[in-house]
Amino acid sequence: MRAMRRVYSEARLHRMIDPNMELLLTVVIATIERLAADSQDTSAWSELASAREVTKDDGPELAQAIEDRDAAALQTLVEEWHGGKRHLPACDRDVLKRAMKAYRKSLKVTRLAAESHLGGGPLSGGSDSTVVGIQPPPRYPMPVWMELVRQGRLMTDRRGTFELPPGG
Repeated sequence: MRAMRRVYSEARLHRMIDPNMELLLTVVIATIERLAADSQDTSAWSELASAREVTKDDGPELAQAIEDRDAAALQTLVEEWHGGKRHLPACDRDVLKRAMKAYRKSLKVTRLAAESHLGGGPLSGGSDSTVVGIQPPPRYPMPVWMELVRQGRLMTDRRGTFELPPGG
């Protein structure tokens, strides 16, 4: 969990969140960390509230935690999201779905490029690609890819290459 928090907190949260590319979960985790360091940090709550508005999150639990300024309730929400006891916010699920679609498309194009290389005889049937992993499309930030790894939808080798799990 600590390594995951580090990845999420490395996201650039000082600017407005892009609901099409970034996770609301990132902002929630960063807010929890900021409040752990300084429980009187009112700007953390206002940033979380504005991020919730931008993403159009309609989750009543998150709204109540923000309204009550209850850091413990935020922590509980994150634990339930990570434990699978509660679905991620709808905006986050949409971002993850689009990111997986972009990853699969990039992997397909990379494999096709590897298979269509010149070589062999003019009548050769080509060769199958040996590409199993790629660097993910850069338009999505690293916390999105790490969340997909955490969910088991992707695997990483810690060198920036991601691949589909067996049977994926």
